[in-house]
Amino acid sequence: MLNKKGFTLIELMLVVIILSILVAMVAPRLVGRGEQARRQAAEADIKSNIALALDLYELDNGRYPESLEDMLNDPGESKAQNWNGPYLKGRALDPWGREYKYKTPGDHNPDYDLYSYGGDGAEGGDDDIANWQQETK
Repeated sequence: MLNKKGFTLIELMLVVIILSILVAMVAPRLVGRGEQARRQAAEADIKSNIALALDLYELDNGRYPESLEDMLNDPGESKAQNWNGPYLKGRALDPWGREYKYKTPGDHNPDYDLYSYGGDGAEGGDDDIANWQQETK
């Protein structure tokens, strides 16, 4: 009598089917979470992290910087007499790898506008994130 050990084709197919069912149940819950996480990270940067650095710069120098680059490198006595930076650890990049947009004085806020064009990288649309917008849920 032969004593063969191993799995039959039916057993292997059952395992594949069960795994497929599990993936089909879990995958829809995970789709879109990456984009949602990037959006929330950009909102945190704009409304908290970079905003705090901008406020510290303004507290030291009496005005907001002309560019985000001025928060990394001393712009000189004529622009920042009490520069105590760097105020940021590195270039301010959004979660999509593009630099945040900054304008002072702002068109929407009297102090400054700070924003990202979001995932598509183009102005306009529902994916833009800015310091003058309400938070998303």
